[in-house]
Amino acid sequence: MKNKWLVAIAFLLLAGFTAQAQGVSFGLRGGFDLQNINGKDFDGDALELSLVPRFNAGVVVEIPVAPDFFVQPGVLFSTKGAKAKDELFGQDLSLEYNLGYIEVPISFLYKPQLGNGRFLLGFGPYVGYGITGKVEYTINNTTTTEDIEYTKEYDGLVRFNQFKPLDFGANVFFGYELAGGLSFQINTQLGLAEINAENTSVNSEASFKNTGFGISLGYRF
Repeated sequence: MKNKWLVAIAFLLLAGFTAQAQGVSFGLRGGFDLQNINGKDFDGDALELSLVPRFNAGVVVEIPVAPDFFVQPGVLFSTKGAKAKDELFGQDLSLEYNLGYIEVPISFLYKPQLGNGRFLLGFGPYVGYGITGKVEYTINNTTTTEDIEYTKEYDGLVRFNQFKPLDFGANVFFGYELAGGLSFQINTQLGLAEINAENTSVNSEASFKNTGFGISLGYRF
């Protein structure tokens, strides 16, 4: 129920922007990313995880604020994660995280005329909330798949499926929009929130943060 309320609030915010602004346009956007999780492990050493392919899709709204300048809020479903191979208690370990978020970016967009279309340059914050996900890990040829549990903290043994639900960070992108409304973008995203749930029974220095880059297509109506 909590997730449904978050989605409803996000769409109401977009509707409110639309009702108050003139010259507003809607658009669809989707793309593919290479995602990773950076930071420190439980001992404070740098994480050595690998990139994984993920996707995002959703709707955006462009609100003009000055000639060639726009505010662009959106609501996206965005998948993130990483994979790794390591050793745990003397046993070979491989794992892959697949995290799913409802994400609300608010971008400040510069769109000067360039040829028959427009150059795109944007940046701004995003806030995401975890609603789904899985982790698959293999220890000595035994594979286990678990649902991600979004929680702020937990106690007990180290677990692979515990993450905080809140994510936030910054987006930067550039691209080109054709005269017909079709656009192409190259995006990068830097997570600033620690997404690993805190283990209250273990002295841990872990700090996991999402990061990624990719390409996307959009169409503005």
